[in-house]
Amino acid sequence: MIDAPTLPALNSKRTLRIAVGAMFFMAGLSFSSWASRIATVQQTMGLSDAALGAVLFSLPVGLMSSLPFSGWIITKIGSRRLLIGALLIYACALVTLGLAQNTFQLIVCLIGFGFSSNAVNIAVNTQAVAAEELYQRPILASFHGLWSLAGFAGGGFGTLMIALNIAPLYHFLLMLVVIAAGVAISARYLKDDKVASAGPAFVMPDKSLIKLGIIAFCSMICEGAMFDWSVIYFKKIVLAPATMVGIGFTAFMLTMFIGRFVADSFAHKFGLKRTLQISGALTATGLAVAVIFPYFYTAIFGFLLVGAGVSSVVPMVYSAAGKSKTMQPGVALAAVSTIGFLGFFVGPPVIGFIAGIATLRASFVLIALMGLSVVVVSTKAKLDS
Repeated sequence: MIDAPTLPALNSKRTLRIAVGAMFFMAGLSFSSWASRIATVQQTMGLSDAALGAVLFSLPVGLMSSLPFSGWIITKIGSRRLLIGALLIYACALVTLGLAQNTFQLIVCLIGFGFSSNAVNIAVNTQAVAAEELYQRPILASFHGLWSLAGFAGGGFGTLMIALNIAPLYHFLLMLVVIAAGVAISARYLKDDKVASAGPAFVMPDKSLIKLGIIAFCSMICEGAMFDWSVIYFKKIVLAPATMVGIGFTAFMLTMFIGRFVADSFAHKFGLKRTLQISGALTATGLAVAVIFPYFYTAIFGFLLVGAGVSSVVPMVYSAAGKSKTMQPGVALAAVSTIGFLGFFVGPPVIGFIAGIATLRASFVLIALMGLSVVVVSTKAKLDS
């Protein structure tokens, strides 16, 4: 394991922020690489929308199974060591998705991918909260902006790989090399936050953390839907030209990326509650536009609104959870982020099931209701105004 050096006092804040930002970027690159090739995998394996939804349900299985492990081990070895190990495993799990030859193998690999992704998410956000404490002002959304930038870059690179007819395996192997190099460069500058005593294997979050988790859950259902189904929506519902089926995902990622770099200052000025209310309203409105007017330009506009809506919810919720007075930051984040990421991974298979029973447009109506739920829950929760 790489030992963390003592950072120069004057540069410690900036160095830590750059290192944590790089790790966010690597994590986003891993997930977006998979998301960009879902349609390829669906076509290669001959999966219907409903069958794809069933396969994608493997991700939340892996996610939930990691909750006791991640909450426990982060108190044993600290978020730094967990992040280094989990991110490397995450990239290796990405490669296994390219190696899968049948549905059963894909399901097993997706469970591993979901397991490692949650460990990465908990560890990297714990590091982000530590950096935010040093700055004494909101900066967590900007880290998530880097994750979104990686999603934008990963999606674009995936589109290039598809155009060049590069198999997912070789695409994912290249990403493994890039991510491993990024981890090797950044790891020594992360904060070593190992504590002497280990916490319990599982801690039930208190009522305030559960509410934060529900808000994240509802928003991340919408975010997960955009990642896994936006291309398919533009292909089957919008009937976009073959070369433009990825435009909706690109529009979504663009406004989510921009939104996360302005969310910190917006929340600082208007408060957490108002920020979450506006975010939920934008998400619901955008999805409603895309469903009611499933045409090329109106759907793009709707997806732009969705990206802006979901951009600030998760970082704001994680920042609030990291300030919990009843749990260590890592344990509080483990609870809230697991609830939230459950929505990220449950949403896509649920959409597949509904699409199989009714239509893909009908499933997007349900996702719009999740955006409204963000407004309702954040209004009723005791948050700063």
